[in-house]
Amino acid sequence: MMGADPDTEAVLAEPGGVRAALEAVLMVVDEPVAEEALAAVVGLPTAAVRELLHELAREYDGYTRDGDTVPVRGFELRQLAGGWRVYSRPAYSGIVSQFVVDGQTARLTQAALETLAVIAYRQPVSRARVSAIRGVNVDSVVRTLAQRGLIEEVGTDPVSGAFLYRTTAYFLERLGIGSVDELPQIAQHLPGLENLHDFHDAHL
Repeated sequence: MMGADPDTEAVLAEPGGVRAALEAVLMVVDEPVAEEALAAVVGLPTAAVRELLHELAREYDGYTRDGDTVPVRGFELRQLAGGWRVYSRPAYSGIVSQFVVDGQTARLTQAALETLAVIAYRQPVSRARVSAIRGVNVDSVVRTLAQRGLIEEVGTDPVSGAFLYRTTAYFLERLGIGSVDELPQIAQHLPGLENLHDFHDAHL
């Protein structure tokens, strides 16, 4: 792989390394990712990556490369919206829904509260900008907040194409306010938010 560090090259050279690398990437994306982007990451032609993706999809559906059967996974790999993404299998939607609903009663972690505060005071905002403000990757936290109905997607950034997020009516309901204009002016008391408006797309 051109430009890859030695550790990455060693991982990809392992038996099944490229397949495993594709799985690792697919497990963390929250929107379909194009074959070309995946091919660039693992340093293979797009056609070769496309073939591997179809193999993975068949394997998750219970078939091996030789046509034998294996246990069906609780997730599946779908191709849609110009890309690939892992989804929970529809047969288990009831269980997944119950888990999500039950999870809404749990307290938010400190990381989730900080991320929610950034989104609330800077919306609409992309995950990349929130990550830049907080200094950590917020992908999983954003998914949690979306699952709990506290934030939602609201279009895409006209320059980067990244999804933008805003708080929901449920968020306002939980706070007992009518609009985000009623949010308390507490940014100066939240670490990392005092210079919130200094972050611009050009810096990301």
